[in-house]
Amino acid sequence: MVNYSQLEDKQLIYAFKQGDSIACDELLNRYKSKVLAIARSYFFYCGDIEDLVQEGMCGLYSAMTAFKGDGDFAPFAYVCIRHRIVDALKRAEGEVYNSSTKSFCEEEDGNNFNFSPEDEVINGEESSEFLELMKSTLSQLEFKVMELYIEGATMAEITTALNLSYKQLDNALARAKKKLKNIRKN
Repeated sequence: MVNYSQLEDKQLIYAFKQGDSIACDELLNRYKSKVLAIARSYFFYCGDIEDLVQEGMCGLYSAMTAFKGDGDFAPFAYVCIRHRIVDALKRAEGEVYNSSTKSFCEEEDGNNFNFSPEDEVINGEESSEFLELMKSTLSQLEFKVMELYIEGATMAEITTALNLSYKQLDNALARAKKKLKNIRKN
């Protein structure tokens, strides 16, 4: 009997493309926390994280069907997930979000996704600016909570890491989200 948890992504994708539903489930479960982390990084654009996670899971599924086996699957999946979420946000809010990569699951040079050096610098600068804005706007506790939340930590993990009650965590998270949404509006 095959132990799917020990198979590499490429092996699972091959099995999935041959109609193996267990391989499909294994891949979806394997990347679910990554989808959640990506969706959480866009939380301030949309109030419903569950919708973003669902869009991300659809992006993951699309990545699984489009992957041709060249290169690593994880970076390809990341780009597809991210683009699916960004596209959903564009549709929902009618705004244009900065995206440094090609359109949803479009392959560059026929094989791999590559970021140009300019894209990497721009993304780094935008991330640094947002991080500084978060630091200057949020309290120390709110910043730590948001940092862990965006990285994909569960509520239980955050309460343990910061030695908080669930209520304290929930309040800090709500305050931080409200402050960041107000920043976005301005």
